[in-house]
Amino acid sequence: MTRKLAFVLFVVITLSACSKPKGTKVYLRTVLNNLDKVESATYFSTKEGWAPGDTAASVIMNHFIKEYNNPIDTTIGSSFVSLQQKDTTQMAFCYDGKMRALVYDEDKTIVIDSFNIRKLPFRPLTPPFFNYTKSIIKYALEIKDSISIKMEEKKDGVYLCLTIFKDQQVEFFGKAYYIEKSQYNFEETTSKYEIWIDKSTDLPYKYRREMSHNISAETVSNVSLNKLKIEDFKASNYFMPDFAIETYRIRNNSEKVNDLIGKKASDWALQNAGDNSIALKDLKSKVVMIQFTSVSCGPCRASIPFLNQLTTAYKKDDFDFVAIECTSKSLNALKNYQNKNAIKYKFLLSTKNVLAEYKIKSFPVFFILDKNLIVQKVINGYGVGTTDVEIKAIIDDMTH
Repeated sequence: MTRKLAFVLFVVITLSACSKPKGTKVYLRTVLNNLDKVESATYFSTKEGWAPGDTAASVIMNHFIKEYNNPIDTTIGSSFVSLQQKDTTQMAFCYDGKMRALVYDEDKTIVIDSFNIRKLPFRPLTPPFFNYTKSIIKYALEIKDSISIKMEEKKDGVYLCLTIFKDQQVEFFGKAYYIEKSQYNFEETTSKYEIWIDKSTDLPYKYRREMSHNISAETVSNVSLNKLKIEDFKASNYFMPDFAIETYRIRNNSEKVNDLIGKKASDWALQNAGDNSIALKDLKSKVVMIQFTSVSCGPCRASIPFLNQLTTAYKKDDFDFVAIECTSKSLNALKNYQNKNAIKYKFLLSTKNVLAEYKIKSFPVFFILDKNLIVQKVINGYGVGTTDVEIKAIIDDMTH
């Protein structure tokens, strides 16, 4: 990270600084002390996301963030608004301590979620950068076992790596939450957090979070500290006037993909892990099933044993099946996932056009087609022992 990508600070308060870290915990307490003094911040944020096995980010988002320390909120402890970097009059997301505002550009709708519908032990949002890195560093200082801390001094900064060895994955939503492996079908439960700290300010400017199912990172720049006041923050000030306001409900993909039932499935030609092309029109069985899946999706992974079994349960003339990976960008990631999970069926890499044509917004989704490739049934989600029975009954009915 060069000086140009490091912080440009306009600091109202005096932040304590260490010119040279003398010890891991001593230095981390200095950084934590500085983070405690951040009452507000504005900055440019670049977030990236990887699927396991990818060498390049499959998702890149650029926003301008206004972040506030909010001690009244006992869950996250922060409020913030994400604005489009190219047009800061356009909100992308907002959280005020009581609700989150979700923006659906395609529908020109802002959905208000007051956390009354989905009952979770945490609020499902990634906190803003300084709040997030503060939670991680505080955890590293407070936890005494099942963790490894590595710190290295670099030319322009300090590198911190926290590895957490638990039976659950550890995520930070204002504080540490332990996510059971059985809840999301994680392959492994080791959690890894890396933080890069600017040595001139002893404040973080980048983090990277690595789990078995996905990897994410955020880098901030052009930071201005303590120029805003939480008393002046009002979420509705950022709502676009031409957007409709709705109350949160569990939005699922079925409302849109069900419109495809009775229509001929859009053709495609996609690559497999061996870089060979397979086209939908080449599948000639009485029943053809397509699964849209993701390497970072727990229910998708849980469906693999059933799908392996399904592909050998019918004659080729009666049934054919293909899974389409939707979140990876590389054939190498596709191959690694296929080998790791002993996938025995056709496994292809999707394109944006295919996802748009099939209206895919969540995973997994199963499309069941007849011999003329007309969509007969769409099934959203997967449950072991329930979706299996439903799919098999449909295939049996269509092949007899």
